[in-house]
Amino acid sequence: MVSRRRAPVAHSVRLRARFAETDAMRVVHHSAYFVWFEVARTELLRSLGLPYTEIQKRGFGIPLVEAFANYKAPAKYDDEVEVKITVGRIGRSSLRLDYEVAKVPVGELLCVGHTVHVLVGGDGKPQKVPDDLRERLSPS
Repeated sequence: MVSRRRAPVAHSVRLRARFAETDAMRVVHHSAYFVWFEVARTELLRSLGLPYTEIQKRGFGIPLVEAFANYKAPAKYDDEVEVKITVGRIGRSSLRLDYEVAKVPVGELLCVGHTVHVLVGGDGKPQKVPDDLRERLSPS
């Protein structure tokens, strides 16, 4: 029997580097990439029918507990970029999301990174990822 590896759950968004995100040399500041990661994360969840507001209504939060970025090349003012996000690993109460930022249309890789989030209840304590959330975040 041939084992078929499932493709990870993924999504992408296109953004344009805004002037406010740049320094005096019109290079995108390193902190802007984390904002772009958040935009991609929000849109991934929305595309799965899990807007953050719905997660909150269920009594959960998903705070960020780790963030990492490795910068490969600079983005500059008015560059169009694509932020690709994939679900990396789902633990008992945690979720790792992986990101790639590339310049459009050339595809030049600008940054790779990841974030780790923990599902917490109203008391701030880690909670088991509910089965229905796990299913939506897992490859089909």
